[in-house]
Amino acid sequence: MSNISDKAVISPKAKIGKDVTIYPFVYIEDDVEVGDGCVLYPNVNLMNGTRLGKNNKVHQNTVISAIPQDFHYKGENTICEIGEGNIIRENVVINRATFTDGKTLIGNRNFLMEGVHISHDVHVGNENVLGYGTKIAGDVEIHNFVIFSSGVIANPGVRVGDCSMIQSGCRFSKDVPPYIVAGSHPIKYGGINGFVMEQCGISEKVRSHIANAYRLVFHGQDDILNACIQIEQQVQSSPEIDKIVEFLKTSKIGIIGKL
Repeated sequence: MSNISDKAVISPKAKIGKDVTIYPFVYIEDDVEVGDGCVLYPNVNLMNGTRLGKNNKVHQNTVISAIPQDFHYKGENTICEIGEGNIIRENVVINRATFTDGKTLIGNRNFLMEGVHISHDVHVGNENVLGYGTKIAGDVEIHNFVIFSSGVIANPGVRVGDCSMIQSGCRFSKDVPPYIVAGSHPIKYGGINGFVMEQCGISEKVRSHIANAYRLVFHGQDDILNACIQIEQQVQSSPEIDKIVEFLKTSKIGIIGKL
């Protein structure tokens, strides 16, 4: 049974699921869907275009599906879609898409800490942690099991691969490949992210192969495509190695640590 405060402002057109808890002073607009089991703490704002899946917890002063901070936005009805089991802490802002053929997408079981801002058309996968004050610009892709420490700034259009970690205070404008730690100023490759890979069940043998692959990338060939050829020739194939090569080959803006 839902527990909805009579001090919340909820449009009669909004779709509210079962067993939802809505605290006082929550504001929900017309074109909003809230899944079963969600908890909305005081002063949460769900704007038009919100699609909130099941069992999400959204804390105080968060705004979901805010109007894009993008000069190309002309007032279209656009979407911000959030999956299941996410924890969204205080003062988070998530913008909806700029155009009707796009979406801002947040997957499942992510943890967004206080003050995170996710801009228009960002795609976030599953099981990620975005630290205090992280700012994600438009059209960014964050894959799965990624950790952003506090105060990270991701500039427009970058991609971050699976199981990577960005250390505190970093700003980056190029892609961060999977399975690595990135840090320093300017941002650089800092080794493989062994701890997270172990937690994800990647064997020690494969982790060693990943380290060898990145030696070829960051300490070998200057050209990424040549590095990919060497990886394919010299490193034992696995789904993880294949993912690295595919990520590198499809980078449109280059990767960190490379000119």
